[in-house]
Amino acid sequence: MVWIVYLVTDNRALAWTAFGLLVPVALLGFTLFARWLPARRAAVGGDQAPPEGHFPVPVVAAHGVLAVATVILVLLTALGIGGS
Repeated sequence: MVWIVYLVTDNRALAWTAFGLLVPVALLGFTLFARWLPARRAAVGGDQAPPEGHFPVPVVAAHGVLAVATVILVLLTALGIGGS
């Protein structure tokens, strides 16, 4: 929501606020990815794996790439790089 308000108002402080809120979310996503890796290995090995071990690898990879791109683009916008 903060990012949408930034897009409407073009207030630089809101861009930094959105980035500040995005960093903990990205860290949580990285933590979940670190938890997914052993579950995925267990699922591939035929062991009893938790449900998250059955997420398709392309979906997890695409989600990660889009998440990294989002963080980078928000940071670049907050820094004013590429602005008009």
